[in-house]
Amino acid sequence: SELAEMKPVSYKSRDGLTINGYLTLPKGVSAKNLPVLINPHGGPWARDRWRFNSEVQFSANRGYAVFQMNFRGSTGYGRKFWEASFKQWGKTMQDDVTDGVQWLIKEGIADPKRVAIYGGSYGGYTTLAGVTFTPDLYAAAVSYVGVSNLFTFMSTIPPYWKPFLEMLHEMVGDPEKDKALLASASPVMHADKIKTPLFIAQGAKDPRVNKDESDQMVEALKKRGVVVEYMVKDNEGHGFANEENRFDFYEAMEKFLAKHIKS
Repeated sequence: SELAEMKPVSYKSRDGLTINGYLTLPKGVSAKNLPVLINPHGGPWARDRWRFNSEVQFSANRGYAVFQMNFRGSTGYGRKFWEASFKQWGKTMQDDVTDGVQWLIKEGIADPKRVAIYGGSYGGYTTLAGVTFTPDLYAAAVSYVGVSNLFTFMSTIPPYWKPFLEMLHEMVGDPEKDKALLASASPVMHADKIKTPLFIAQGAKDPRVNKDESDQMVEALKKRGVVVEYMVKDNEGHGFANEENRFDFYEAMEKFLAKHIKS
């Protein structure tokens, strides 16, 4: 078979919670000192599964190990595990990702100098939070339709999503009551910490993560001279549906990662 094998793994987060995930190694390579792509899922109240994933296989085919973890809040692990994520964006949810990277390094699987992170939507938020709150961990980062500012993320949610917004206030934070929490967890408000080369992709017509989320971040970084590549597709929403745009995106991402984490 041409496909890379996806192995279920688990590790402990710093507060003792067991986190399950999947590690995909490039074919024919021993699990030592590899360039790794950390790939947190969107949702965040969703999960990664043990199954074919074209992005994971594409990355493994290009020589990267891929690590997907079901951080706290992921579904399928019971109510307590899900509720452990409430009001924890950028906090313990992020620690679960960081601790997964540290585990890979400790096991000798990851080359600590060649770890990149890529995710879409909430995974894009995790990517931005990763380069903001752990600025020395990643050598490159790709944020796809990712949230950068929790205040504007909530204020731009379309009116027909009102019930969803009320849920977000409960599960992520209320912009008035939890102002300090949301400010501390919004990557764009701490963009001065970012030094990792970043590639951001965004659909101009995204109803869920407004284009402004990416604009704000790009602007903040450009002001400081941080390397940031920005791809905007005018005919796309929350994720790229058109094949030619997907080809453009994956080609750009492949070049970006090769430049920063290929040996």
